[in-house]
Order: sequence, then structure tokens, then C-alpha cells
Amino acid sequence: MKNWEAMEAFVEVVRQGSFSAAAIKLSVSASHISRLVTQLESELGSTLLFRTTRRIRLSEAGELYYQHCRGLPAALSSAEEVISSLNQAPIGSFKMTCATTFGERYIAPVMNDFLTTHPKIELDLHLTNRAVDLIEENYDLAIRMGAMKDSSLLSRRLCDRQEFLCASREYIDQYGMPHTLSELNKHKCLIGSKNHWLFQQNGQRKEVKVSSQWRSNSGLALLDAVKKGLGIAQLPDYYVRKEFDSGRLVPLLSQYQYPYSGVWLVYPKSQTPSPKLKAVCDFLIHRFEHDKILDIST
Repeated sequence: MKNWEAMEAFVEVVRQGSFSAAAIKLSVSASHISRLVTQLESELGSTLLFRTTRRIRLSEAGELYYQHCRGLPAALSSAEEVISSLNQAPIGSFKMTCATTFGERYIAPVMNDFLTTHPKIELDLHLTNRAVDLIEENYDLAIRMGAMKDSSLLSRRLCDRQEFLCASREYIDQYGMPHTLSELNKHKCLIGSKNHWLFQQNGQRKEVKVSSQWRSNSGLALLDAVKKGLGIAQLPDYYVRKEFDSGRLVPLLSQYQYPYSGVWLVYPKSQTPSPKLKAVCDFLIHRFEHDKILDIST
């Protein structure tokens, strides 16, 4: 396949940030990578990379070429895997990501059960609250919350969840309770990774932008701050159910409660679902539906 090896080398150099790192990733020598990229530039008649002793930088042509080529190695690998695995059990490496707390509580246990019946899968489960780039970082699957906005990705609904505005009794005793959305700007708001809260008003979805002197991308840190009376926050149901039951936290503005938002299985649109991707998605959906792992009615 003309230029395929050179194109793959170029893409990996850009991803890894250096020739030596790309060489390690592709299990070849750095000099071989350099020759391939030079050969590719010669055949294309354009400089793709500007090289210095410390770093590399994409040229305008290199940026365009990279944007068109960056998904091709993964697409070829996926196509080969689909064909070779048509009549086989799911096999090979599988890289997925999820938000930290949701992943620890719900996804990791289910995936560990999955591995007991699919021992040939090599799982890399990366838990982070950062929204990773699935294509750029070579992920097979991500589990994401809320509305899907990236049209370059495919998604399947895993389950529903609710988000609750809440505060401690100590906070309410000291500062009172908001009765309308417009009163939120008079309260101490604590925010997580988003600077808006989700509500429903007159039957319509409404996002309210909030500002705060306290912010964290950790749901557990946010929960702790609310419990200690530092302010009010909006948190998913799986953080606050027990706190509501114990009376430690109180739900606020229930009349504006948004019914639910989705939890989604997300994967690249360019990727033909492989047997392992299909097996993982089907297993997760079955377990969440059958075992009611995140049942918003409870």
C-alpha cells in the first residue's frame, strides 16, 4: 500500500511529539522513522515537519495532512480485526475511559465481571474527569454524561441519571433556601467541571450559568464541601442519595428538577464496531438494565 508505512510513521511522530518516541511506539529505529517521513515529504512535494534539536512543529501542509490521516491507522487496524475476528470470541487490547467516581463505583466492577468470561481481552481502563480525545488518544470507548454534542462520535445510551441541587442543613440555617432560579446569584455556589447547572422551567430544559470562588473537577471534593456547609451545588444522584436519606443534605428547587440526563457509551464514528467493542457495549447495557445498577427511581 503506497506510502502507508510512511504515513503511519508521520502520524505517530505528531502524536508522540518526537521521532524517538514514535520509534519506540512502532518498534523501529528513530533513523528509520526519519527516513520514512523524509521520503513522504519528497513524494508529496511539501515540508510536513519543521525540525529543531529540541522539538518538531507542523507546517501548514503538515497540519492538513495530519488532520486527514490521523484516524487511518486505527481504521485499518479495526478493519483487519473485524475480518479476522468474524467467527472468533472478542480478543485483543481494549482501551476505555470514564469519569473517576462513576468508573470506580459502577464501570470497573462490571468490566471485571466481563473479563471473567472474556479472558482474551486486555483491558486498559483509564479513569479521569478530563474529556479525552478518543481518536487522538486511541481510545476504543468512552463513557460520558449529559447531552452528546460531538457529531464526530457515535453513542449508545447506557442508563439515565439525575442531578440534584443540594445544600447542608447548616448552610440553610445560616443563609436560607433559594425559592427561584433567579435567587441563585445571592447564594454561595460551588461548581465542578461545568460552569452551568441544569434545570427544567415551564417544561423546557434550562441551563443556568453560575460563578463561584470554589471549584473542583472532583465530585467527592464537591460533595465534601457541600456537607461542610460551604455552599450549594448540583451533584448526580449517586453522590447524594445516601445523604438525602440520612438528612445530612437537603434537595433544593425541586420544582425545577430536570427529569434525567443520559449516560452514554461513545466511540469514534469512523470505527466499524469490532466484536470486542460490541461485546463490551452489549454487556454493559445488559448489566445496567438487568441489575438496575443506576436506577433513578430508587
